Amino acid sequence: MAFNGTWKIDRNENYEKFMEAMGVNMVKRKLGTRDNLKITIQQDGNKFTVKEASNFRTIEIEFTLGVDFDYSLADGTEMNGNWNLEGNKLVGTFTRKDNRKVLKAYREIVGDELVQTYVYEGVESKRIFKRG
Repeated sequence: MAFNGTWKIDRNENYEKFMEAMGVNMVKRKLGTRDNLKITIQQDGNKFTVKEASNFRTIEIEFTLGVDFDYSLADGTEMNGNWNLEGNKLVGTFTRKDNRKVLKAYREIVGDELVQTYVYEGVESKRIFKRG
């Protein structure tokens, strides 16, 4: 249950380029890089509860590994997909409802940090969180 706990955004790598590839407008991209995101993860076997709190919204998502669910990004982009556990890494595969393009997402603990990696249309971005 290494993911359990509260994680606060520390830094981003290539996040603005990723949001641009996703079609997020410039104003929202600028705000998105300063969203002050905090994620609280609670794992109970194959079930996860994830609370995301930022300057823009607070949502709670419940999912079971391998089971598809609907999810809305902060910019309103609607997606459907699922998370799976591959070794010590959470791997998410989500399909946009508007254009059917796939977003891959990864969450893994590296040292004392939670690293979220996103890949969309060949653009890779990382968001690095510290326990908080």
